[in-house]
Amino acid sequence: MPDYSDDFLKGILQRTKVIAVVGVSMNPVRPSYYVARYLGLKGFRVIPVNPGHAGKALFGETVRGSLSEISEPVDMVDIFRRSEAVPPIVDEALERFPRLRTIWMQIGVENEQAADKAQVRGIDVVMNRCPKIEYQRLFGELRMGGFATGIISSKL
Repeated sequence: MPDYSDDFLKGILQRTKVIAVVGVSMNPVRPSYYVARYLGLKGFRVIPVNPGHAGKALFGETVRGSLSEISEPVDMVDIFRRSEAVPPIVDEALERFPRLRTIWMQIGVENEQAADKAQVRGIDVVMNRCPKIEYQRLFGELRMGGFATGIISSKL
Protein backbone atom coordinates (compact mmCIF):
# COMPACT_ATOMS: atom_id res chain seq x y z
CA MET A 1 0.00 0.00 0.00
CA PRO A 2 1.36 3.46 -0.85
CA ASP A 3 2.51 5.45 2.16
CA TYR A 4 1.00 8.90 2.67
CA SER A 5 1.71 11.25 5.55
CA ASP A 6 -1.14 12.20 7.83
CA ASP A 7 -0.52 15.86 7.00
CA PHE A 8 -0.86 15.13 3.26
CA LEU A 9 -4.16 13.26 3.70
CA LYS A 10 -5.54 15.75 6.22
CA GLY A 11 -4.67 18.64 3.91
CA ILE A 12 -6.61 17.04 1.08
CA LEU A 13 -9.67 16.43 3.25
CA GLN A 14 -9.58 19.95 4.70
CA ARG A 15 -9.40 21.75 1.34
CA THR A 16 -11.91 19.55 -0.50
CA LYS A 17 -15.49 20.78 -0.83
CA VAL A 18 -16.91 18.92 -3.87
CA ILE A 19 -16.32 15.22 -4.55
CA ALA A 20 -17.42 13.31 -7.64
CA VAL A 21 -17.80 9.65 -6.62
CA VAL A 22 -17.34 7.42 -9.68
CA GLY A 23 -18.96 4.01 -9.36
CA VAL A 24 -21.35 4.91 -6.56
CA SER A 25 -24.03 2.32 -5.87
CA MET A 26 -27.71 2.90 -5.10
CA ASN A 27 -27.54 -0.10 -2.73
CA PRO A 28 -27.09 1.09 0.89
CA VAL A 29 -25.03 -1.97 1.88
CA ARG A 30 -22.37 -1.33 -0.76
CA PRO A 31 -19.21 0.51 0.37
CA SER A 32 -19.52 3.09 -2.42
CA TYR A 33 -22.98 4.05 -1.11
CA TYR A 34 -22.11 4.37 2.55
CA VAL A 35 -18.78 6.10 1.93
CA ALA A 36 -20.49 8.69 -0.31
CA ARG A 37 -23.30 9.12 2.22
CA TYR A 38 -20.83 9.58 5.08
CA LEU A 39 -18.86 12.20 3.15
CA GLY A 40 -22.09 14.06 2.43
CA LEU A 41 -23.01 13.99 6.11
CA LYS A 42 -19.59 15.49 6.90
CA GLY A 43 -20.35 18.54 4.77
CA PHE A 44 -18.81 17.59 1.44
CA ARG A 45 -20.95 18.02 -1.64
CA VAL A 46 -21.05 14.56 -3.19
CA ILE A 47 -21.88 14.25 -6.89
CA PRO A 48 -22.70 10.60 -7.67
CA VAL A 49 -21.47 9.17 -10.99
CA ASN A 50 -22.75 5.85 -12.35
CA PRO A 51 -23.98 5.33 -15.92
CA GLY A 52 -26.32 2.56 -14.80
CA HIS A 53 -28.24 4.95 -12.53
CA ALA A 54 -27.93 8.24 -14.46
CA GLY A 55 -30.86 10.58 -13.87
CA LYS A 56 -31.88 9.06 -10.54
CA ALA A 57 -31.63 11.01 -7.29
CA LEU A 58 -29.12 10.08 -4.58
CA PHE A 59 -28.12 12.16 -1.55
CA GLY A 60 -30.03 15.14 -2.93
CA GLU A 61 -28.07 15.08 -6.20
CA THR A 62 -28.83 13.76 -9.66
CA VAL A 63 -26.69 10.75 -10.52
CA ARG A 64 -24.54 11.60 -13.54
CA GLY A 65 -23.67 9.07 -16.22
CA SER A 66 -20.08 10.31 -16.50
CA LEU A 67 -17.76 13.02 -15.25
CA SER A 68 -18.42 14.91 -18.48
CA GLU A 69 -22.02 15.48 -17.36
CA ILE A 70 -20.86 17.54 -14.36
CA SER A 71 -20.91 21.25 -15.14
CA GLU A 72 -19.73 22.57 -11.78
CA PRO A 73 -16.13 22.54 -10.47
CA VAL A 74 -14.98 19.39 -8.66
CA ASP A 75 -12.13 19.30 -6.13
CA MET A 76 -11.72 15.54 -5.88
CA VAL A 77 -12.66 12.50 -7.95
CA ASP A 78 -13.11 9.40 -5.74
CA ILE A 79 -12.91 6.20 -7.79
CA PHE A 80 -14.82 3.02 -6.87
CA ARG A 81 -13.86 1.00 -9.95
CA ARG A 82 -11.38 -1.76 -10.74
CA SER A 83 -7.78 -0.68 -11.18
CA GLU A 84 -7.83 -1.38 -14.93
CA ALA A 85 -10.83 0.97 -15.35
CA VAL A 86 -8.98 3.92 -13.80
CA PRO A 87 -7.03 5.40 -16.77
CA PRO A 88 -10.03 6.59 -18.83
CA ILE A 89 -11.65 7.99 -15.67
CA VAL A 90 -8.51 9.98 -14.87
CA ASP A 91 -8.25 11.16 -18.49
CA GLU A 92 -11.86 12.36 -18.39
CA ALA A 93 -11.31 14.09 -15.04
CA LEU A 94 -8.19 15.87 -16.28
CA GLU A 95 -10.03 17.06 -19.38
CA ARG A 96 -13.24 18.07 -17.61
CA PHE A 97 -11.98 19.76 -14.43
CA PRO A 98 -9.15 22.26 -14.96
CA ARG A 99 -9.02 23.07 -11.23
CA LEU A 100 -9.14 19.47 -10.00
CA ARG A 101 -6.93 19.02 -6.94
CA THR A 102 -7.15 15.29 -6.10
CA ILE A 103 -7.65 11.87 -7.63
CA TRP A 104 -8.51 9.37 -4.88
CA MET A 105 -8.61 5.63 -5.59
CA GLN A 106 -10.42 3.45 -3.10
CA ILE A 107 -9.08 0.48 -1.15
CA GLY A 108 -7.87 -2.15 -3.61
CA VAL A 109 -7.64 0.34 -6.47
CA GLU A 110 -4.22 1.33 -7.80
CA ASN A 111 -3.01 2.44 -11.21
CA GLU A 112 0.50 3.87 -11.38
CA GLN A 113 0.18 5.00 -15.00
CA ALA A 114 -2.95 7.05 -14.29
CA ALA A 115 -1.44 8.37 -11.04
CA ASP A 116 1.70 9.53 -12.85
CA LYS A 117 -0.38 11.29 -15.51
CA ALA A 118 -2.34 13.20 -12.85
CA GLN A 119 0.73 14.04 -10.77
CA VAL A 120 2.50 15.51 -13.80
CA ARG A 121 -0.45 17.93 -13.99
CA GLY A 122 0.08 18.91 -10.34
CA ILE A 123 -2.82 16.87 -8.97
CA ASP A 124 -2.48 14.99 -5.70
CA VAL A 125 -3.13 11.27 -5.96
CA VAL A 126 -4.11 8.82 -3.25
CA MET A 127 -4.35 5.11 -4.03
CA ASN A 128 -5.64 2.13 -2.07
CA ARG A 129 -7.18 4.25 0.70
CA CYS A 130 -10.70 5.26 1.72
CA PRO A 131 -11.50 8.92 2.45
CA LYS A 132 -14.16 7.88 5.00
CA ILE A 133 -11.66 5.80 6.99
CA GLU A 134 -8.99 8.48 6.72
CA TYR A 135 -11.44 11.20 7.78
CA GLN A 136 -12.50 9.18 10.81
CA ARG A 137 -8.89 8.39 11.74
CA LEU A 138 -7.47 11.88 11.20
CA PHE A 139 -10.31 13.86 12.77
CA GLY A 140 -10.71 11.69 15.86
CA GLU A 141 -13.86 9.80 14.98
CA LEU A 142 -12.36 6.32 14.84
CA ARG A 143 -12.49 4.50 18.14
CA MET A 144 -9.76 1.93 18.59
CA GLY A 145 -11.24 0.05 21.52
CA GLY A 146 -14.34 -1.98 22.12
CA PHE A 147 -15.68 -2.98 18.73
CA ALA A 148 -12.32 -2.72 16.98
CA THR A 149 -10.78 -5.22 19.38
CA GLY A 150 -13.89 -7.35 19.79
CA ILE A 151 -14.43 -6.19 23.36
CA ILE A 152 -17.57 -4.21 24.03
CA SER A 153 -16.97 -1.41 26.49
CA SER A 154 -19.64 0.40 28.48
CA LYS A 155 -18.01 3.65 27.32
CA LEU A 156 -19.03 3.05 23.68
